Amino acid sequence: MKNIRIVSWNVNGIRAIQRKGFLDWLNKDKPDILCIQETKATPDQLPRSLKEIKGYHAYFNSAERKGYSGVALYSFLKPENIENGFGIDKFDREGRIQIADYGEFVLFNIYFPNGKMSEERLKYKLDFYDAFLDHANQLRDQGKNIIVCGDLNTAHKEIDLARPKENSNISGFLPVERAWIDKFLDNGYVDTFRMFNSDENQYTWWSYRTRARERNVGWRLDYFFTNKEFTDHIESSYILSEVMGSDHCPVGLDIKI
Repeated sequence: MKNIRIVSWNVNGIRAIQRKGFLDWLNKDKPDILCIQETKATPDQLPRSLKEIKGYHAYFNSAERKGYSGVALYSFLKPENIENGFGIDKFDREGRIQIADYGEFVLFNIYFPNGKMSEERLKYKLDFYDAFLDHANQLRDQGKNIIVCGDLNTAHKEIDLARPKENSNISGFLPVERAWIDKFLDNGYVDTFRMFNSDENQYTWWSYRTRARERNVGWRLDYFFTNKEFTDHIESSYILSEVMGSDHCPVGLDIKI
C-alpha cells in the first residue's frame, strides 16, 4: 500500500502566482500530484523554473486563445497515459481538460466553464458538464476508478457559499447548475470533502473586489469527487485555506492504494 497526496488549485495565472511564492510553497508542500487550473499561459511562455521542477513530470494543456483558461499537471508519479480533452472540439480547444491514467485510477484535472457571461456561455457550461459526465461514465463502465478535481464554477448547496439567497439568480448557484451536481452524484460519485466535513463557512474562492477573504465571504467552487467504489481508498479530503496567492485556495485529497 502507498499513500498518495493530490492537491488541486485554481491559480488564476501561473506566471502571476510564481511571483507570489508558488515554487516556495510547492517545494515545501511537495504533493505527489498537483493539478492546476486557469494557467493563462502556453508552455512557450513559461520560464524553465515552471516547466522543469525537480522530481516532477510536468504536463500542460493550453487554450487556443492566448491568456485564457489552461490546465497543468505536476506529478511525481508518471501517468501511464494522458489525454487533453473529451474528443469534442468545441470543448477541447479551450484547454480545460487533462485526463491522466495512473492504472489504479484515472484522474480528471478540469477547469469547468463559467456561465456568467451570457445565456450562450451558460448553455456551453451545462453542455460541458454533460460531456464530462459521459466521458467519466464511459471510463467507469470499463472498470476504471475515477478521481475528479478542479474548479467546478458552481457551489452545490446553500452551505457552500456565504450568501445563498443573494446569489440564487447568479450563474454559479443557479438551480439548473446545482441540479446537475445532484445528477452527477446520483450517477454514483461522491463529494469527498463532505465525507469528512459538514461545517459551514468552508470556502475555496473569495472575490478580490470586496476584501471578501478577510471576512470569509466566499464560495466552495473547488472539489474532489470519486466514484463510490473508490471511497474505501480515501484517507482525507480538505481545504488549504491558509495558502495564499490566488483568489482560490488549494484543496487536497489523501488516498491509499
